[in-house]
Amino acid sequence: MTGKVYLVGAGPGALKLITLRGWECIGLADAIVYDRLASPRLLKQAKPGAEKIYVGKLPDRHTMKQEEINQLLVDLALQGKVVVRLKGGDPTIFGRVAEEAELLRQHKIPYEIVPGISSSIAVPAYAGIPVTHRDFASSLSIITGHESPDKLDQSIHWDKVTNATGTLVFMMGVAKIGYISEQLMKHGRPNSTPVALIRWGTRAEQETLVGTLEDIAAKVEAARFKPPAVIVVGEVVNQREHLKWVEELPLFGKRILVTRARSQASELVNRIDELGGEPYEYPVIETRLPIAEESIRNIGTALSNLQKYDWVFFTSVNGVEYFFEHLRQHAQDIRALYRAKIVAVGPATLEALRLHGITAMPLPEKFQAEGLLDSLEGQLQAGQHILLPRGDLARSWLPDTLRTMNMEVTEIDTYETVMVGEDDIELRKLLEEEAIHAVTFTSSSTVTNLLAALKSMGIEDPVQALEHSMIACIGPQTALTAEQAGLKVGLLAEEATIEGLLDVLCRWNADVLIDV
Repeated sequence: MTGKVYLVGAGPGALKLITLRGWECIGLADAIVYDRLASPRLLKQAKPGAEKIYVGKLPDRHTMKQEEINQLLVDLALQGKVVVRLKGGDPTIFGRVAEEAELLRQHKIPYEIVPGISSSIAVPAYAGIPVTHRDFASSLSIITGHESPDKLDQSIHWDKVTNATGTLVFMMGVAKIGYISEQLMKHGRPNSTPVALIRWGTRAEQETLVGTLEDIAAKVEAARFKPPAVIVVGEVVNQREHLKWVEELPLFGKRILVTRARSQASELVNRIDELGGEPYEYPVIETRLPIAEESIRNIGTALSNLQKYDWVFFTSVNGVEYFFEHLRQHAQDIRALYRAKIVAVGPATLEALRLHGITAMPLPEKFQAEGLLDSLEGQLQAGQHILLPRGDLARSWLPDTLRTMNMEVTEIDTYETVMVGEDDIELRKLLEEEAIHAVTFTSSSTVTNLLAALKSMGIEDPVQALEHSMIACIGPQTALTAEQAGLKVGLLAEEATIEGLLDVLCRWNADVLIDV
């Protein structure tokens, strides 16, 4: 049975700048054929077991010739696979989609062209440059610049193109900027015409260089400005001074590794995005219901005696969610805790309880176990019964301390934390290129598991691999674990919350920008 090929535009680089249809196709794919300009984060949306084949081209070499890519798509489809050809930007704008589609048609292989957001308009927009403007440019030309001068002269009628539209956008023309500028001035564009080059637009590496036709080539050389970049020529470039927006976001320019469990990472990932950073998800832990018979038995015993407890201490959101899941599974009623005072460590835990209809006691000033006991001094009495629903890796400090106070403590492991972390070629590459600017740790287990995962990938010294990244920890215990592992902790949240972690990251980036 013949498969099907989706020729998908991945957008300009940022993960969320892909169409809904493109996103759906990635999830359907048995094989994804992708290039360098497609966001590597898109690959993480693939279903388990999907084959990922890199065919991207670099400025100094071609990984695979276009004819070979065309044939690869045919071969994969003839094996009965659903194939996604993932291209940066829009596949119909200098994406050579026609060549790929033509060979598929010759082999009677069904295909679909899925348009994408073109870099020609999205990248300038991220630099604060609208490619059209009612007062300055009512028309637009998109031109290839990735050719030798003689080929450019053959494909571009300079005498017609130069003044045909208000705005000219050249794709991939950094190396030819001098020649392009000369031709435009020669054919009538004023020497003072504004020009902008935007490198890696919509990505963490986004960089913009502005000049005029007369001086832009010299500026490119002086700045050692490298491809890939989009070139914008025209008066609309001047709009950048008061329309640039993404560079003013507090986490602009920073790619931040998120290591917490995928089920919990969305808040942190989305907030990094909103603040202008580029989150890179690499979950190294997962939580699940316990499978050990002893844990299951202890949970059942505790839940059948809820009426005896004087206190219930919840120390995490997971502790709350899994506790209520066990209540459901055991058909127990929360009203059996009518005698108990319920306490939450930290505002996130407090909010999780509130969503279940439980108003916990006022939270402590410090979002950790030590702060909890300080705030309850004088209320805890010897002989009282305390229930601690928590995870299997929770610290022993709290139950041990309560027992020294002659209290009856029942610990139940309502969930287990297990290590995950598949081999991630893109993450290894980013670490080698020192392109992971910060790493966030939200628990001690994320620290130990990330180091173990990097080791399993073949990184001989994981600590050294992270030495160029700012290490940001949510709380002192996590920071202590990181330091004991050999990492240099540079940022510690003042409040052990996601917002506290984001706040310290934003202040760090502001300091970096000031230093620059």
